[in-house]
Amino acid sequence: MHLKQEHIDQINKHAEEDYPHECCGIVFGRLGEDQSKAVSELLPISNSREEQARHNRFLITSEDIMRSELYARKHKLDVLGFYHSHPDHPARPSAFDLEHAWPTYSYLIVAVAQRRAGELTSWELNSDRSAFHSETINRED
Repeated sequence: MHLKQEHIDQINKHAEEDYPHECCGIVFGRLGEDQSKAVSELLPISNSREEQARHNRFLITSEDIMRSELYARKHKLDVLGFYHSHPDHPARPSAFDLEHAWPTYSYLIVAVAQRRAGELTSWELNSDRSAFHSETINRED
């Protein structure tokens, strides 16, 4: 996963603004022939989960997914995955994340404690849906 510092800053800012709730967004870019992922844009999404569950769950609606797919097609991009925050929890996928993830997409997770973004990690679901494996984040300027 190749990320520019501006994308990391954007994810961190979104996570800090939405704290103590989870933030979420869509990650656009290019999928290389070698399956490498180069991020070019992020689309912050409003967490559509009901108010009482937003502190530890996020929801991107099917309408938002459809709009993002259309946007990607129009701009000759790929939807590489999604990002979300884990308020007051580590930047590791939860059991809920595992149940709701799709293979091939990247899942970027940022830990946020007391409105301060911390560790940022990236994960991809194994094709058999048994577990996530970590993806290396290559930070670029």
